[in-house]
Parts: sequence; C-alpha cells; structure tokens
Amino acid sequence: MFATSRLFTSIAAKRAFSTSAANLTKVAVIGAAGGIGQPLSLLLKESPRISELSLYDIGNAHGVAADVSHINTDSTVTGYTPKKGGLEAALKGAHVVVIPAGVPRKPGMTRDDLFNTNAGIVRDLAVAAAKYCPDAHFLIISNPVNSTVPIFAETLKKAGVFNPKRLYGVTTLDSVRASRFVSEMKHLQASDCKVNVIGGHAGVTIIPLLSQTGLKFSQEEIDALTHRIQFGGDEVVVAKDGSGSATLSMAFAGARMANAVLEATVGGKKGIIEPAYVKSDVLAKEGVEYFSTNLELGPEGIEKIHDIGEISDYEKKLITEAIPLLKGSVTKAIEFVNK
Repeated sequence: MFATSRLFTSIAAKRAFSTSAANLTKVAVIGAAGGIGQPLSLLLKESPRISELSLYDIGNAHGVAADVSHINTDSTVTGYTPKKGGLEAALKGAHVVVIPAGVPRKPGMTRDDLFNTNAGIVRDLAVAAAKYCPDAHFLIISNPVNSTVPIFAETLKKAGVFNPKRLYGVTTLDSVRASRFVSEMKHLQASDCKVNVIGGHAGVTIIPLLSQTGLKFSQEEIDALTHRIQFGGDEVVVAKDGSGSATLSMAFAGARMANAVLEATVGGKKGIIEPAYVKSDVLAKEGVEYFSTNLELGPEGIEKIHDIGEISDYEKKLITEAIPLLKGSVTKAIEFVNK
C-alpha cells in the first residue's frame, strides 16, 4: 500500500513538474539596478506569470537580485553584470525584456538631451537582443522613447529579426498621470477616469484626449490639464532637486505594461488594451511612422492598433503641432543607426 501510494505521489509530482516546466516564463529587466529598474523588479516579482526574473546592470545587479529574491513569491531571481557573458545569460530564453537602462533626466534637460548617451546604450542592447532573444517582446522605457524605439527597431531590422508586433515604447505613464490629474481636478475616483493619451512620449507630442472622457471641462481646465500631462515628468525632476527623475511612477507604469503583455501572451486573456508607442499606420498619410494609441494585445503581441477616434478641434491642433517633432525623432534615430 505504501509503495503504491508513493508511486502515485511520484507520478503526480512529475506531472506537476512537467506542466510547470511547459509554462516557464522568463522576464529580463535590463538596467535593473537603476532608479526605475529596482522598483520595477520589485513589482514584477509579484507577478504569478513570471517563473524566472533576470536582472541585468553594469553594477549592483547581484545585490538587487539577492534583495528581491527574498520576497515570498515563486519566481527565481538571478542577477547579471557584463562579466563572463552576463548579458547573454540574462537575455537568453527571455519572453519579455523590459529596458529602463540609461541616464535619467536632470533639471533643465529635455528627453532629447539624453539622446547622445541613451541612443548608444539602446542600440547595443538591441544588437544583443537580436542575437540572444530575437523572439522576445521588447518594452522600451529608456528615453527619449520617441527615438529609442525606432533605434531598437532599425537595429533589429539590420539583423533580420524585427517583429513590429513585439516592440513597444512604454507610454503607460502618460495615461496613468492623466487619469490621476483628471480625478484630482474633478474629485473622482482615479479608477473611474480613463484618459486616452496618444502621440509620443515627450512634451507636446503627448496628447491627452480629454474630449473622449465623457467629462465636461472649461477651456482653462483643458489648457491646464494638457500642459500638466505633457510636462508631468518635469514636476518630478524639479521636486527631486536634481537627484533624479520619475522613477517610482515609471516603474509602476512599466510593470503594468509588462503584466498586460504577459496576461495576453502567456495567460491567454483577451480584450487587454493598453497604449504604447509602436510602428503604426494611424498617421501614415502624414508620414508618421511611429505613434502611440491604444493597442489590443493578443497571443503574438499587438493584435490591433486602435484609431484615434473622434476628437476636438483643440486636439487636432495638438496633433498637427506634434507631427514634425515625431517625424524628426524617427529621422534622427534612423540616421544614428545608419551612420
């Protein structure tokens, strides 16, 4: 009796292990020891969809991994640095790669001021990604997103592995801010304030569609909210007095986007809609190659790119003003990769 019971237990354990092994999901955070990377790694450790969390940075990744690994969820956590092929090990087998690597903004800096430093970092990471995990879903947080996403794309194209369904510029924070700022102004629950934010992820390229909220705003309120949503990051940079930029809120937004991708691609959940800056035909007639609108996510990544919808004349004007900046950012990115 005992032997039979033990046999059944062994068979059940093997089946459980087999099922678990078939559903292993590795997520890599590249830049995990930074101001965004650490809280992002912490939030991702909570995800039941992640079996392996791979944390990479040029320094302190082992310490962050050791710290995060003590959290009592089932995923394993491993830290990697450039030593002994660490980037290869961090990326190999990854289903999702989240990239917050790069230098943060300081007072007086625009996202474009970061271009010369962060562009090279993102390009080099794209080269490695093309080699070690070409089929992964790539979430780009590194600023300026309006340029770093096309840099990543052009680098993957050169390697022959670009999949536009699996490359996302994380603009979730703009929607998160918009929801919070509107709820504060209108004294509503933040969860009840859904604000579509389109365009890009820098200054006036960030376009909140307040006309689609169903709420009534005076023109003064529209002007104030639009400016605050567009330049919300500056509030944090100034408040931190030169010590950093938006890290905690960005980590929250990045984790939300990563979890959305996981739920759609691993969890099989349908109807997941999130915004992101992606290769898009929404404004193709105007020559805009990359644009952020709501996306419907599916098993392969981006399943549907939503149109802008009905908008006000004020919002049409914002789009017109953003178009040359968006086009310029992409041109700059392509020139950088091809030089």
